[in-house]
Amino acid sequence: MSVVPPSEQRPTTVPRRSWIAIRWRQFRHAPRPVVRAVASSLTVAVVLGLAYLAYDVALSRGASLPGGDLRSLAVLGFIVVVLASGSVVTYFVVPQPTGSGTRVVRSAWSAALGFLAALPIAYLVLVVEGQLLKPLLV
Repeated sequence: MSVVPPSEQRPTTVPRRSWIAIRWRQFRHAPRPVVRAVASSLTVAVVLGLAYLAYDVALSRGASLPGGDLRSLAVLGFIVVVLASGSVVTYFVVPQPTGSGTRVVRSAWSAALGFLAALPIAYLVLVVEGQLLKPLLV
């Protein structure tokens, strides 16, 4: 068997992936900190969103609740709590990479990751519950 020197070997071509194949692979292999940030924000948003949906449906059906119609305040409270809890939970759950060290390092970047992950999640939960679930319940 003869060995071909590296200078005479033909370079192998790597097949190019499509844009959707690249994005699908990135989705399947997301970094753990990002998954944790999204999961914590999504959990809080879904729980609070279901509470808001129950309140909204009750008011839409004509129920008289103490305090009257406070839907605008409830939406504002929903957004503030989801953003704040997303930041705080992500701050505690997502440590920064430390290399070979054993100590856990946290910084404001972890909280910023949680805040930025919570923004679209809060919006999407309100849209899904308000536009898809509410018409089914009213």
